[in-house]
Amino acid sequence: MTDITLRHATHRDLDALLQLEDRCFAEDRLSRRSFRRFIDMPRDRLIVAERDGELLGYCLVLMSAATRMARIYSIAVSPAARGHGLGEKLVRQAEQEAAEADRIVMRLEVREDNTGAIALYRRLGYRQFGTYRDYYEDHGNALRFERRILYYQPDHEFLPVPYYPQTTEFTCGPSALLMAMAALDEQRPLNTLEELHIWREATTIFMLAGHGGCGPHGLALAAWKRGFQASAWISQEGPLFRDTVRNEDKKRVLELVHEGFLHDIGQTEISLHHDPLTPEAMENALHQGQIPVILISTWQLNRSRVPHWVTVCAMDDDFVYLHDPEIDTEEGETVADKQYLPIDRRGFEKMSRYGRNQPLQAAVIVGPKRPE
Repeated sequence: MTDITLRHATHRDLDALLQLEDRCFAEDRLSRRSFRRFIDMPRDRLIVAERDGELLGYCLVLMSAATRMARIYSIAVSPAARGHGLGEKLVRQAEQEAAEADRIVMRLEVREDNTGAIALYRRLGYRQFGTYRDYYEDHGNALRFERRILYYQPDHEFLPVPYYPQTTEFTCGPSALLMAMAALDEQRPLNTLEELHIWREATTIFMLAGHGGCGPHGLALAAWKRGFQASAWISQEGPLFRDTVRNEDKKRVLELVHEGFLHDIGQTEISLHHDPLTPEAMENALHQGQIPVILISTWQLNRSRVPHWVTVCAMDDDFVYLHDPEIDTEEGETVADKQYLPIDRRGFEKMSRYGRNQPLQAAVIVGPKRPE
């Protein structure tokens, strides 16, 4: 469909919007008062599509002041204009305007029996992440979809960081470290064997359940052994994650492993700081050609309180951009979802604390290879 104009709605569009609403929906219609309110709300976007002065469709995008989310609240295309890609044009325009407003993710709801709309959203890269039961006036269910819309534009300000996904449930730390080292040395291997080698060197033996995870001391040592400069920033002294195990024998093992790490670090030039890494220090490290590997709590990402390592790749005034090595393929995630993932700076400060009482902050800064 050609000669379509997309623009923001004005009060002059109210009559046409109500007529379109009546043609497209039998229930859950927006009122004149609602349309007027959305037109007057500077944060939201009511985008209309017209041709030769005729209003053929609209897309209403809401943008919360409290989050970096945008939401397609309602979208309508005149029955006479369907089948020509107008719905896709409206969604793409909505995504563009939301991204320009620094929104990271676009979300929407769609009736579970609206197969045409569902097919469109899936084709545009949206993935289902939930269901609202009894959502519509007729008690119909709504499927919830989302898509990441904001992507980092690489420049020459920071080193490019290659992406490597972890291949086990317990090797996020080694995978994050592999990415940092590969950014500094293009010859570094990125494979499962090296991932497991680092895990064997850096694991703390015991963690919440299952295989042990890696701590900052072990990761810093692993980087040093491979010829890189390294520093560790840890807000607590003593063995980490000790409170996650109840058995006294296991606690003693954690203490011995910690003592071993400290002994080995003492034989190196690794800088060990018992202070949290500040955002300013992290950004300064990036500008100096170093790569931070940060321990986070995944609560902000997936509502799971699990310690998790990520690689910080870039920062700007609004976001921290990170590579998250964990890809949940069962949830439809892809590599594109986890590269240069933008996290609001305030949200990242909360995310980079693990635990409730005296939360742990831990980071490893990987620097260029040492002279031989």
